[in-house]
Amino acid sequence: MFRLEKVFQNDDSGYVLFSNFIKSFILLATAYIFVILSDNSIYELTDFKIFKSSNFFFYSILLSITFFIFSFFLGNKKEYKKNFLSFLMEDVCNFIISVICVFATIFIFRINFSLELKFIYLLTTHIVVLFLIKLYFNNLYQKLIDKNIIQKNIMIVGTYNDVKKILSEKFEKILIFKCCMITDLSNLNQKLIKSEIKFPIFNENEDIRSILEYHSLGQIWILNGDKDKTNVLSKIFKYSVDTLNIKLEEVPNIKGKKLLANKYDFEFYEMSRFYGINLFLKILIDKFLSLIFLIIASPILIFSAIAIYIEDGYPILFTQNRTGWDGRRFKIYKLRSLKKVSFDKTLQVTKDDKRLLKIGKLIRRYSIDELPQFLNVLNGDMSIVGPRPHMVEHDIHYSSLFNNFLKRHKCNPGLTGWAQVNGLRGATPKPEIMEKRMDYDLWYLNNWTIWLDFYIILKTFYALIKYKGD
Repeated sequence: MFRLEKVFQNDDSGYVLFSNFIKSFILLATAYIFVILSDNSIYELTDFKIFKSSNFFFYSILLSITFFIFSFFLGNKKEYKKNFLSFLMEDVCNFIISVICVFATIFIFRINFSLELKFIYLLTTHIVVLFLIKLYFNNLYQKLIDKNIIQKNIMIVGTYNDVKKILSEKFEKILIFKCCMITDLSNLNQKLIKSEIKFPIFNENEDIRSILEYHSLGQIWILNGDKDKTNVLSKIFKYSVDTLNIKLEEVPNIKGKKLLANKYDFEFYEMSRFYGINLFLKILIDKFLSLIFLIIASPILIFSAIAIYIEDGYPILFTQNRTGWDGRRFKIYKLRSLKKVSFDKTLQVTKDDKRLLKIGKLIRRYSIDELPQFLNVLNGDMSIVGPRPHMVEHDIHYSSLFNNFLKRHKCNPGLTGWAQVNGLRGATPKPEIMEKRMDYDLWYLNNWTIWLDFYIILKTFYALIKYKGD
């Protein structure tokens, strides 16, 4: 439902921010419990007045806020590290700096505070608690990886020797090698190679689209991609998946430079903007707004369902295969607007189409038939804002006409999008119209922000009236 593997696709910033927020909150909670229990019984734990009137009230609040700020700006924001050194360098150092800053603030603003012996006990308790929280988040991070809740599904592309070299390295468990494409496979003993490499092996003439969809790939690693692999690269770059160039020449582990297995330099050929904290916020906003919109639109949905049933009986909903993130297929939900007759389901509906129900014309005109797709959003297959999903057959057709067409799948498809609020709604009878829609979608993917999503949502209400769909 939450597609956390995409949140963690390129960094751990979401997990780091979440862990730092919890640490800051627990520092405050620890001080609260410590202050009350130091002079009172457990039955007074709910008496907030005791804490508020204590010597540590302002100190504890300032410490919690300051610790979170320093953790955000001074700590490692991109990569979650589980070792003890990271605890000392990040948690303990940030805590000590925070304490010093809080004392400076108390002195400057002359806030009432007097040092007591139990202040030393509180400092010790805070450090012990931070260590226990660190152990907890280490364990949680590992469980998320072990249960495949977060993972990076990877295909390796390179020569046989390059693939063997990368597989001999020790990587973090979050990296899952699903398959590989060996570019010199035709010149080798394939039976021997398949017995040696324990996951699916493909050659450079395979259908990459099918590989992406079947193995749910999130990244493709091109090994020494600047060498003689131009044909493979040109085929891969047509698709939406994140693509890295892994340079297998050993380089020194330069401080501050991110390397694979502390050994290999790399660069991104293609990289989606949809990952990390911003993606997690987008997912939360999608879930919240979907529930709100479904509640608000429920009278319209009920009226439309009754009208469809009266005119043409069951079924009320219409489902169809559509293409989602990284080319993965899903079932899209719509209110049925066409009659129950045999026809080519890949044929797009046009204005005054004879297949339309009477109520179908109305619900399509104002996109009421799209409202059940909020269920797709709740299910994690779609987003409120994103490129509109097309039928799988249409994706295959238009990808043969436009090289960049399948790059539209670098995020979840949406109920509305940048193309739709700019007038490109409804059928696309001419390839030129689809190309224009593709250009708007690619602009959205390259310029996405949370604020752009809010702007598109607000503009959608205006677009529904101005640009009436077919």
